[in-house]
Amino acid sequence: MDRRRLIVIFLIVFVNFLGGTIVLPILPLYAQRHFNAPPELITLLNSSFFLAQFLAGPILGRWSDKYGRVPLLIISQIGTVISFIMLGTAGSLTMLFAARILDGITGGNVIVAQAYITDVTPRDQRTRALGLIFMAFGLGFIFGPGLGGTLAAFFGETAPFYVGAAVTSITVLLSWLVLKESLTPEERAARRAHGRSMTPADVTGNLPLLLVLVIGFAAQFSFSMFQSTFALFGEAVLFTGRSAQETNLGVGLLLSGIGIGQFFTQLFLIQRLVKRLGEANLVLLGDVLRAFGVLTLTVFTSPWLVGPVSLIAFAVGSGLMMPSLQSLATVTVHDELRGGVLGVYQSATSLGVILGSALGGILFKLAPTTPFLVGGLLFILILLPAALLRRSPAPAVVAGD
Repeated sequence: MDRRRLIVIFLIVFVNFLGGTIVLPILPLYAQRHFNAPPELITLLNSSFFLAQFLAGPILGRWSDKYGRVPLLIISQIGTVISFIMLGTAGSLTMLFAARILDGITGGNVIVAQAYITDVTPRDQRTRALGLIFMAFGLGFIFGPGLGGTLAAFFGETAPFYVGAAVTSITVLLSWLVLKESLTPEERAARRAHGRSMTPADVTGNLPLLLVLVIGFAAQFSFSMFQSTFALFGEAVLFTGRSAQETNLGVGLLLSGIGIGQFFTQLFLIQRLVKRLGEANLVLLGDVLRAFGVLTLTVFTSPWLVGPVSLIAFAVGSGLMMPSLQSLATVTVHDELRGGVLGVYQSATSLGVILGSALGGILFKLAPTTPFLVGGLLFILILLPAALLRRSPAPAVVAGD
């Protein structure tokens, strides 16, 4: 494993997640307060991002296979910078949607970073290496929401958008100045000349990949109902009667608890557990923890219970489940399709987020806890395909891994 390149990727992804999570506690409330958007329309802001990513993800993954990881990484991050500026200068709800769609279209930075990691790590270290993405995600969640809530509380509600643009610009410079391409010119030329794209037959005839995609879709469907409504839930339930400033700060700090759980999981747990239990078992265990975390939100009304119990359990479950699922996806196809399969996986999870976010707003309108009840029950249903994944024949490791 090339530690130097992994450290650079980690820094790039961390700064990118920091920029992205800064706006999490603010954007739903910003759309509600300044543009009078109802909950079902607010959650569509999240859906619009993932719909664009769903359409663009496989293309970006395929292009990264053929033209290199670093150029696509830089282009996707530039799109994120522009989208943050659009959010900060938006004069209408339409502009907010346009910004989210642009970020989704160019939002292949995580896909490409994951493909880069699989290029430079051997198969037996891949889950741990992909866990770095989630460690970076965890650190971003530790600092981003709290920073976003603090910036909004003391410097105005558009401040997080401009800070997000600034920190994402740093990742553009890191990618351009420091990161070396993981695919050789010969590999890129061969993939352009002879490489092929993922086809429906590559998916439908591949049972382990089908199970991974079903689990990824359903897991992110449930997650998106939580993510898209949590700030609104915080205002309606956890911080009811508090000022906008206190709510912004409280929601931001609670979401930081997810980051703490993610970081702890990647630093101390996943390497030990993947050796002891295997990736398929970690998918199952992570799903149980996520179900517990979401379902407890239906009964807890105090932030002092939600933070250390619900959100930490959910975060640890995510940190065990999602890197293991992605690692399993990368070994269901040949090396030349590695970026493509991650793009297909990203599209499956994005589709889950699109539908889950749209449904989340509708369910929230019925009752603030309804999205968490439905999401928790869906996590329980995922146990069936997760159990089947444990029993599926292990995909053959491609030569060269």
